[in-house]
Amino acid sequence: MITTSRPPSAHSSNTDADPFSVLLRPPASETEHERVARLQREADAKRISDSIDEEIKADRERMRKSKQDIRLLLLGQAESGKSTLQKQFQLMYNPSGLDEERLSWRSVIYFNIARPVRRILDALEAFGEGDDDDDLISEAAFASTPDTPTGLPVAADLAEQKSLSPSQASLEKKVAQLRTRLSALLGAEATLADRLSGGVNVSGSGKGSVFVRTGWQSRTLGLAFGKARERTSSGGRFSFTGGRSSMEYKSSDMELQARQAQAEEDKLIAEVASVLTNCQGDVKELWELPEVKKLRDRRRLKLEEWADYFLDNISRVANPGYIPTTEDILHARIQTMGVAEHVFDMSVHGRTVRWHLYDVGGARGQRHSWIPYFDDATAIIFMAPVSAFDQYLDEDPRTNRVDDSLQLFKQICSNPLLKRAHLVLFLNKTDLLRSKLAAGIRVNKYITSYGDRANEYDAVVAYFKAHFTQVHRRNNENNRVLFTHLTSVVDTKAMQSIITDVRDSIFRGYLKSAALV
Repeated sequence: MITTSRPPSAHSSNTDADPFSVLLRPPASETEHERVARLQREADAKRISDSIDEEIKADRERMRKSKQDIRLLLLGQAESGKSTLQKQFQLMYNPSGLDEERLSWRSVIYFNIARPVRRILDALEAFGEGDDDDDLISEAAFASTPDTPTGLPVAADLAEQKSLSPSQASLEKKVAQLRTRLSALLGAEATLADRLSGGVNVSGSGKGSVFVRTGWQSRTLGLAFGKARERTSSGGRFSFTGGRSSMEYKSSDMELQARQAQAEEDKLIAEVASVLTNCQGDVKELWELPEVKKLRDRRRLKLEEWADYFLDNISRVANPGYIPTTEDILHARIQTMGVAEHVFDMSVHGRTVRWHLYDVGGARGQRHSWIPYFDDATAIIFMAPVSAFDQYLDEDPRTNRVDDSLQLFKQICSNPLLKRAHLVLFLNKTDLLRSKLAAGIRVNKYITSYGDRANEYDAVVAYFKAHFTQVHRRNNENNRVLFTHLTSVVDTKAMQSIITDVRDSIFRGYLKSAALV
């Protein structure tokens, strides 16, 4: 009798031949407990693998959708109104985000009070009531900040050559008393500046300038606004909050740091609020001194544009339990350092598109940071403050701010990376322009090419608009249309209409570029 064996099945043959199967095969001596543990490990590994696959798939989908996003750059020199315009966008399309960060604006507002108080006291000490020689200091020197050395004789030096009148002696005594009573508030200025800037000094920005890091107001987690983007040298992008990558921290660490930062902030703000409550009468007395008005009329004292608003509202702002209003936040001023990204979803004509709005630091030393954002920009809003015809750059007291704005606009118009971007021009701060012209400040005193044209609002606006239009026309190889608006970005009602018009025009251009219409 001949005995034969069946050939091995394909399955058993392949299994025996597969070294990985042999390696993964459980040992013959595996106990039931070991088998259960092994199966659990395998299930956990599969779950982690599936989770990674889902994340990769989601990242790919986000990248695909991000190519369809609208990227809007807010460009312009420092103090042109870019950050205020960003607040208006936020107010329209993410008001809850503004509410979440409302309390954090107290530090900026208190700083916006302490700084002009010091400058007023310095000006009163430097210039006596009887000093009527307005030619002692050039207008360019007046236009610079009080921190900027002029190299010209000041009244304090000239006072040694003449005796003080009784009225001047009385003023000096009053100013000395006010400085003593306001010493705590003056001391808070440096503390607030250090807190806002994180102790960072920005070169080429003008002496005394204070810059804030992106996300400074995000004292709680999960704000939709206040995020920033950095690009690596290879073009990679990272979103982060408060200046540090969200990948760097575990959730518990972030929550702990947020609570610690909040506690420190609350302690500091409570102390400054108490100081301001106690000295609000002294601030009001200083602000209402006739000599202060006289110095401002003679253009010997130039305060920042927001100073009037907060000093006029000192009684309300200094109340215990003060919470900034939306109007307060729109008038609050602090300079941006770097580029801050604000992301929100916007529905236009039934279509929802994600918008990325980039608010940039406008000082000369900050402008290099704009370039990485040019290559994929959908649209640009260029802010040109037409009220600044009598002002000079903090970084360079010899350069008129309108001239600097024109030169910067020329660079934007001629940049090849931006030739396809939708271009919008805001001739901003028209409300301040009206006020200056009404006060008799003559444009041709600062801009000689203005000549004998009427020193009236319509004529001045037409002159500036013509110059910006000419710059665009001479640097418009792509036949791009320039959309121009006269704006006052602190006027919420007017800005809502303008932003809606700009949004629609940008969206129409976006659809055309995407070949969807």
